[in-house]
Amino acid sequence: MEKVAIAGIGQTPVSENWDKSLKELAGDAAFAALQDAGSEEVDAIFVGNMLSATSAGQAHLGTMLADWIDARGVEAVKVESACSSGGSALRLGIMAVASGEFESVLVVGAEKMTEVKGSEITAALATAADADWEVSQGVSFVALNALLMRRYMYEYGWKHDDFAPFSVNAHENALHNPFARFHQRVTLDAYRKAPMICSPINLMDASPTCDGAAAVLLTRSERAHKPGRPTVEILASAVATDTLAIHDRKNPTWLRAAELSTQKAYAQAGIQPQDVDVFEAHDAFSIMAVLSLEACGFAARGQGPRLGLDGEIGIQGRIPIATRGGLKGRGHPVGATGIYQVVEAAQQLRGECGPTQVDGARIAMTQNIGGSGATIVTHILGIA
Repeated sequence: MEKVAIAGIGQTPVSENWDKSLKELAGDAAFAALQDAGSEEVDAIFVGNMLSATSAGQAHLGTMLADWIDARGVEAVKVESACSSGGSALRLGIMAVASGEFESVLVVGAEKMTEVKGSEITAALATAADADWEVSQGVSFVALNALLMRRYMYEYGWKHDDFAPFSVNAHENALHNPFARFHQRVTLDAYRKAPMICSPINLMDASPTCDGAAAVLLTRSERAHKPGRPTVEILASAVATDTLAIHDRKNPTWLRAAELSTQKAYAQAGIQPQDVDVFEAHDAFSIMAVLSLEACGFAARGQGPRLGLDGEIGIQGRIPIATRGGLKGRGHPVGATGIYQVVEAAQQLRGECGPTQVDGARIAMTQNIGGSGATIVTHILGIA
């Protein structure tokens, strides 16, 4: 198998992009990645997306993008695995290069969510859950996470305030990311006063709906070198699944798919949790950040909130997360999120993050979650 590296990265600002179509957003990110790589060579395209047919009236995104960026003729496919669509698309791109099938693969995550009614997006997001046993009961995606958070608080004795550091940290880091959706600090008082969405999840516990696209150009490691900057190599790529419905899991408050995919990734990279310098967690809800940290081995079971309370998730902490704002501060255009995470991890390893740069970062991990933990994709990046 060939070693795979990231030759170029690109992203668009996460916002309510009224003046950009999904096609334009995806194209902007793709062109940015190609420019960053200093190459126009594309042998295949994988596009991660969840909601385009509903929210943008457009399916067939692989061919759409190939046509738009003048790469007609190449293999081009849309990849969907709910909110982990970006991470899943990246994994397919990595395998395509590693196998030797292609020299250069463009992977783009794109989503446009803000031009349809909120109720329609809520219904569309719910398709990531079990239609027969969860959605049919009228439970929204936020409600499923609220049930998880309520159960976790009951099991381990945490209070709602104990989750505040995750929102505070994400927004503090987003201040320094020009591509982030939010550039406002969040205080403990603001967290406490935030409107309740679905108890115990309030507005500060949840990531926003938004539009955005991010892209990476993958190639063999020896072809990715560019003078003057480190080469970011893919050290591991792994995916695991769990039951679609939360109630079918032996322990609803344990992300088994995160545990499995992380164990595979650690083994591929030949590292342990303590070797990870940066972790871009899937903090769509504060409870998901907590559960991910535990399943990945950064905290003991039931003790995830302690990392936030002790300052361990900050830029100077033991395991920095949401270093560019995460899903909460940067925003969560669902199908694009997994690629945004990898772009930001690559920026950390290149030393391009300014005030939120993690000193000496050499190994970064990303984790992209589909549904309420049903599909979890883990990637580990390092400096070649």
